[in-house]
Amino acid sequence: MEILVCVKRVPTVGGAIALTADRRAIDTKSSGFTISPHEECAVEEAVRLVERFGGSVTVVSLGPVEAEEQLRACMALGASGAVLVETAPGEETGPLTTAAALHSVAASAAYDLVLLGNEASDTGDYQVGIRLAHLLGRPVATGIKAITVADDGASLAASRTYRGVTETFTLPLPCVVTVKEGINLPRYPSLPGRLRAKRAAITRIPLSSVAASAPVPDVRMVRLRVPDAPKKQATVLGRGADAVPALVSVLADIGVL
Repeated sequence: MEILVCVKRVPTVGGAIALTADRRAIDTKSSGFTISPHEECAVEEAVRLVERFGGSVTVVSLGPVEAEEQLRACMALGASGAVLVETAPGEETGPLTTAAALHSVAASAAYDLVLLGNEASDTGDYQVGIRLAHLLGRPVATGIKAITVADDGASLAASRTYRGVTETFTLPLPCVVTVKEGINLPRYPSLPGRLRAKRAAITRIPLSSVAASAPVPDVRMVRLRVPDAPKKQATVLGRGADAVPALVSVLADIGVL
């Protein structure tokens, strides 16, 4: 199988989110960058499928030249090729331009399967996979937590859970699938894998050469806002034995008694 996996360079945020002075970006001085957890699982799923059926995995990203770091991390996990659609410093792209740029790569070779994360962890657009499938003219399944490719390699079964019910879709190949975190447990990169990825060549394509394929004006970000933290309030029920009735009432209200 020939598989293309689309990944995005996103900030690594494990605590409080801080914005830059102009409120147009996340301040990453004390953090770093990675790919979304959904996309990490997409890379792992692609590598597993190639280990079973043969073929190769190519990863593609739209972003600044620094996104090569994330592409090399994917190659350390088992991807054999990488393409960077390079944006200019500070250049912004929304889902329309992103899908158009990824389409220029996905349509350039006979990929049997295109995998994406269900949504990026920074913007959560949920749009790129569907828009890309539309541009390619291929069937798409989203929010997938299990993939089973038929032995003849002609189709796959994609399953997801919706409101407690498991839905399974059968899609002919080639197709597009967006996966969610939990579809698998991604492996850790091996030392030989890291060394190979460090030496590997990455194909770079300027966004300006493919941006014309975006049919309508794209979304432009005005500013970011960190949501207000939920307020916490403590209520004193009483002191000593006098607080017991109130405590019993609270426990009854929350179903403990």
